[in-house]
Amino acid sequence: MWLRKIDFGSSSRRFIQNQDSKSGKNLIFIKFNNPIFLTMKKLSVVIMVCIVCLLSGCKPKQPATTEKSDLQIKTEEFVYVDLTSDLVKGLSENDKQLLSIFFKIGEIMDNLFWKQTFGDKTVLDTIQNQWTKEFVAINYGPWERLNDNQPFIAGFGFKPAGCQFYPQDMTKDEFLAFNDPNKESLYTVIQRNADGSLKSVWYHEVYKEEIAQVCALLDQAIAIATDEGMKTFLIERKKSFETDDYFASDMAWMDMKQSFIDFVVGPIENYDDKLNEAKASYESFILIRDVKKGEELGKFIALLPELQKILPGEAKYKTFVPGTSSDLNVYDAVYYAGDCNAGSKTIAINLPNDDRVNAQKGTRRLQLRNAMQAKFDHIMMPIGKLIIEPAQQKYLKFDAFFWNVMLHEVSHGLGVKNTITGKGSVDKAMQTEQTSWEEAKADVLGLFLNCYLIEKGEITNISVEDALTTYVVGILRSVRFGASSSHGKANMMCYNCMEKGGAIVRNADGTYHIDFDKARKAMEEWGALILKTQGDGDYDFAVKYRNENGIIGTLLQKDLDKINTSGIPKDIRFNQGAKVLGIE
Repeated sequence: MWLRKIDFGSSSRRFIQNQDSKSGKNLIFIKFNNPIFLTMKKLSVVIMVCIVCLLSGCKPKQPATTEKSDLQIKTEEFVYVDLTSDLVKGLSENDKQLLSIFFKIGEIMDNLFWKQTFGDKTVLDTIQNQWTKEFVAINYGPWERLNDNQPFIAGFGFKPAGCQFYPQDMTKDEFLAFNDPNKESLYTVIQRNADGSLKSVWYHEVYKEEIAQVCALLDQAIAIATDEGMKTFLIERKKSFETDDYFASDMAWMDMKQSFIDFVVGPIENYDDKLNEAKASYESFILIRDVKKGEELGKFIALLPELQKILPGEAKYKTFVPGTSSDLNVYDAVYYAGDCNAGSKTIAINLPNDDRVNAQKGTRRLQLRNAMQAKFDHIMMPIGKLIIEPAQQKYLKFDAFFWNVMLHEVSHGLGVKNTITGKGSVDKAMQTEQTSWEEAKADVLGLFLNCYLIEKGEITNISVEDALTTYVVGILRSVRFGASSSHGKANMMCYNCMEKGGAIVRNADGTYHIDFDKARKAMEEWGALILKTQGDGDYDFAVKYRNENGIIGTLLQKDLDKINTSGIPKDIRFNQGAKVLGIE
């Protein structure tokens, strides 16, 4: 670099000329030492600068470009979506006050989940890098949930299989030898006594301070709730938080039929416990009901006994009688917290999980339409356009995605709940395979029911081809999350069943052609196998089959690499809360 000094009377300025190594052009910068010169000699300066620039062949300096870090790329794979809803316009002021209280409870659920899955949310306050901080927040810790929980921050090893539900040094054999009737409860944390022995401690004792805050807020909500179903549920849910007995409040939630807002809150799913799949994680959904769309689904409740009978497989694996108090409803989600907000976002709910409640009242299936639409628009459709052959892209439809997801949730309540071999409940007999096989069941039987109801004329806005094509794209969307989670294993078993059955054919250009006849056959055979495995409680077969078929093959990995390098988001994340919703 060299300096070229040019004098203009009493004012001096330096032109710093440097040659750009890439363009070969001379870059010239001017430093003004006398500010008065701007008013006295402005015209002469402009002329001189222009002459020098022309002689030097310089161009205006361009801002330096910097490559994105890996964590910035990973973070930006989660596209922001505003959790808003036009349905809020129809709510009363009383309902809006309830929402404000529920938002506060949701924040506490979020903090509790941090404690369960990682340990301490304040770790976010210690992170200076923007992208690291955001990615840790998305994953609720330093492990990438959509990449087999691989650590992405130096200094952290693999995620503990038991999260913070068990002592980090506890072995599987030690847990098996631990003689305590509450050790496998959904609502206990296993800790050590002073002498090193194990003990079970109830959630309401471990998280005493947070539970007290939740109950105080629930008292406020109970005082202003006008819907009797909602009031009863909140009263019972408060008792559940205080005792860790959720049966009565689950029953009350099943009876909450008329409220325009819904509140799913508490320790619910056991997906995060990879050690025993025995411990429930705190979470919260805040929802607004779409009454009109929900009424359109009401007729399917009456069809549940018929749908149970027409499932593929032998009759002895379809003896469970689904409860007739089940309901199907459509909602807009306005808040996610805790487990449901970690990594990939839930787009449908099928609760309660308690088999006792299911037997007496069935389940409630809640379709989160706005979140579902966001995933379809930002992820599903772009993947379909990239991977499905042009002639079959016309079958990619949001309504098909909606029905596949909705009937997935319906299918959780069908099939068999107790083994026919004397091994007790399916969940108990299937042990660590229970959730992956249950999700696979819901996936394939949901598709089966969709095709059946289309052909029966009960679903009229899509075709069987729409359902099958959109289903395959849905697997590709989900399996990008990896095959370590229960849903990931289920997706891979379903995908490999379709591929081995000749339903998915790769064209020379790498796009997929779907053979609809073979897809139907593979779907029915796979559904029958799942029901048999669950009904027999055949844990050993379940492990062997999942080990062989719950994996991502080489060809599929190439397809996923193609998708992952195309700029298509992996999932969504939310701008949410009272301010975003417009009720602050």
